[in-house]
Amino acid sequence: MSLGDSWGVTENERGEPFPCDELCPSADAALYRGVTVNAPAAMTFRWLCQLRVAPYSYDWLDNLGRTSPQALTPGLADLREGQRVMSIFDLVAFEPDRSMTIVNRARGGGRRPYGEVWVSYVIRPGAPGSCRLLAKLLVRYPAGPEGWTLRAVLPLGDLVMMRRQLLNLKALAERDGAGASHPAG
Repeated sequence: MSLGDSWGVTENERGEPFPCDELCPSADAALYRGVTVNAPAAMTFRWLCQLRVAPYSYDWLDNLGRTSPQALTPGLADLREGQRVMSIFDLVAFEPDRSMTIVNRARGGGRRPYGEVWVSYVIRPGAPGSCRLLAKLLVRYPAGPEGWTLRAVLPLGDLVMMRRQLLNLKALAERDGAGASHPAG
């Protein structure tokens, strides 16, 4: 593992299967991120579904200065494959209250500016009333100088952005999940 490849996950968690593994069996890189959330898995999943409308990282940078919603938006947990997520990804697989897998969208001419990126967010049960929110990114870099540059900067850049994203989702789920055992859908 090199700098930026892993944050907040254990060696055992890195060894567990993630849904994206089946979709991208020959990745150039695997990046792992994780946090413990002191809220029920169902509440954490509701906040994870909010990624359909905003990135929840550094809004001034990746959300054009708009604040990511700080209240749950009704209906966002009603997932269907093909839905847009964070404006640059498409939902390709999900399991309610457990996982969500996305792939970056191709732009003009089928080009993906960061190579091909699959991300699985997985919620694993923890102590009563808590869970682990884990993310695994699989990346296929483009060939040539663009790919070489991305190999050097993408892991650290993603670490900064996804760390903020996961910590924001954690805080919101914990705020709304305090004392909740069955959040409304």
